Amino acid sequence: MAEFTEMEEIDAVRMVWNVWPHSRLEAAKCVIPFGVMYTPAKATRNLQSVEYDPVQCKGCGAALNPYAAVDFHLKQWGCPFCLTRNAFPPHYAGISETVLPAELFPTCTTIEYVPTRHMAPPAPPTYLFILDVSVAEDELAAAKSALLQALALLPDASQVGFITFGTHVHVHELAHAATCPKVYVFRGTKEHSPGSCEFALSGLLEDLGRDLFVAAPGNRPARATGAALSVASALAGACLPPGGSGGARLMLLVGGPGTVGPGQVVGPDLAESIRSHKDLAKDAAPYTAAASKHYDAIGAALAAAGHALDVYACSLDQVGLFEMKSAVELTGGLTVQTDSFANPVFRESLRRVFTPAGEPGHLGLNHGAQFEVRVSKNIKVCGLLGPASAVPGDRKSPWLSETQVGQGGTTCWRLSTLAAGTTLAVVYDVVAPHGSSMGDAGSSQFFLQFTTRYVHEDGRPRVRATTVSRRWVDGAGGELLQGFDQEAAAVLLARLAAHKMEREDDFDVTRWLDRSLIRLCARFGDYRRDEPDSFQLRPQLAYFPQFIFNFRRSQFCQVFGNSPDETAYARLALQRETVAEAITMIQPLLFSYAMGAAPEPVLLDVSSVLPDRILLLDAYFYVVVFHGTTVAQWRKAGYAEQPEYAAFKALLEAPAAEAAAVCARRFPVPRLTVCDQNGSQARFLLAKLNPSATYQTGAAMSSEVIMTDDVSLSVFTEHLKKLAVQS
Repeated sequence: MAEFTEMEEIDAVRMVWNVWPHSRLEAAKCVIPFGVMYTPAKATRNLQSVEYDPVQCKGCGAALNPYAAVDFHLKQWGCPFCLTRNAFPPHYAGISETVLPAELFPTCTTIEYVPTRHMAPPAPPTYLFILDVSVAEDELAAAKSALLQALALLPDASQVGFITFGTHVHVHELAHAATCPKVYVFRGTKEHSPGSCEFALSGLLEDLGRDLFVAAPGNRPARATGAALSVASALAGACLPPGGSGGARLMLLVGGPGTVGPGQVVGPDLAESIRSHKDLAKDAAPYTAAASKHYDAIGAALAAAGHALDVYACSLDQVGLFEMKSAVELTGGLTVQTDSFANPVFRESLRRVFTPAGEPGHLGLNHGAQFEVRVSKNIKVCGLLGPASAVPGDRKSPWLSETQVGQGGTTCWRLSTLAAGTTLAVVYDVVAPHGSSMGDAGSSQFFLQFTTRYVHEDGRPRVRATTVSRRWVDGAGGELLQGFDQEAAAVLLARLAAHKMEREDDFDVTRWLDRSLIRLCARFGDYRRDEPDSFQLRPQLAYFPQFIFNFRRSQFCQVFGNSPDETAYARLALQRETVAEAITMIQPLLFSYAMGAAPEPVLLDVSSVLPDRILLLDAYFYVVVFHGTTVAQWRKAGYAEQPEYAAFKALLEAPAAEAAAVCARRFPVPRLTVCDQNGSQARFLLAKLNPSATYQTGAAMSSEVIMTDDVSLSVFTEHLKKLAVQS
């Protein structure tokens, strides 16, 4: 897979299939969709920036690229997508075989345009903080402290708004807060429709108290979360109308569930439990449908205006993130979920949103992005999976497939916010009839182009164009498999499964995944019919069954033991992250540390647990440093403090340093757990390991035994072999 990772460093593209069959019939046999994972704002290797506008095809709008056929004598170029001949603009009159513009260089398949003409002054960033004051005093104090820390990092030119909510919604006027504080109060039970402040906001935060309407004994606090977001959306829409270059971030800091007004997810009586997955399956969640509809409308309004919604859910209870999920995803917002405003995960994650460029942890948050795709003949667009909203297009466009996936029916999408790691999955359809000629004019190449127009974090508009070419094949299995990227395939299948689980009633994800894997292995495996022992997978497919095995066991599919909010949080991250990060979510990384040896990756299996080793588990959402029994005993005995045991001290420090490095580079900041074998928190590691040694096995295969009835990877693989080779 190193080959595909190297290609990603050049164009920020990971394709599930890097060669495509030139036939609808052969494409249907490939099982895994023809998807492309693209990271529009990735800092690619040798990215070329030019200070002029792109030259576009008059036929399809594609940007000039290295694959265009150029006639230097007539000063014309042929579009590789629609074959239209275009004249170069006057300022290209001097081009020749030896004098080329940057976009025609073979190495410039990705190029960024920074237009300089007719530029308006950069719009300042806008932040609208929405703070829950229905929490306990210590929670409110922690939230205020984190906000003050973030406030100190805001650029001087920032526009800032501040809303607090509890029983009612309070919009604070900051312009004259120091001399004449003014607050606008909105009723929390009502639906509301649109219609240098650092010193002032700091003072307001320091004096801010809890909601004055104290909850009655046995009741939850009155929390008008939905009304607060309605007011915030209307305020942002009125102050920053659509079409402007400045987008706003609505940053919701909420410490409990909405209990009153629109967006309510549970009643005020503590005897009433908030909805669970079981309630949702039985249609026994009375508030969910109305709350989801309310937040969907807010999300659509924010997406249309180019504003993003970030949710910082800091509560032991659920806050309603399940109902808010669509609003966050449509706007590309960020999410952080933890148990308290005092948790370092919340505080550090919030700080990283405002970390200046060039410093560790900088997220590179751009805004106001519009993403378009263009395709060669015989390829159509099914849709997009990711944090974006569809821009309504021409439903009769020849580029649109009849099969819609995710955000379909268009070739253009809007992203209110665009981070450096935001990754979009575009799904395509091969529509050439069987036996048709391979490409235009006998060419065996096809082309895909991605154009992203966005406002850079420095306030200047930019256009990034990426054009990639791959080749058609006749559909033979060996040729197709040579270009199969099993990591990208696993991530695309995971995104598609998560999308289906949320959109399709009675969708059996385990059965769907198993059938997809069996069909893929039956199509591309090497075996003799009805002889499971003869079954083998080529290296290009060898890891894929493991990915599916671990995905089936993950929190994305298994909702038992997880709340709807936790499931929504995990799936939001899956739909947003890069292939490398998403694979870590699906199949966590496990490293072993031993005395006098370099750290090494080991199998995600219970057999990797040894008494004299330290294991480091990176499961994306949390990081675990796990000490074997012997190492834990030595540590408790204080050997690390004695000079003669310097090697043991180094052994303890190495995984701790690596865990800190992982936490420092990831957003949201993962939870760090340090535990010992047989300790209560060891469950965080054991839950992710392949249960090759359980209480049912005759003899323990390792120093640890997992108490589970789940099948192991070896049993899963044996069943896969039997089913794949069946006649």
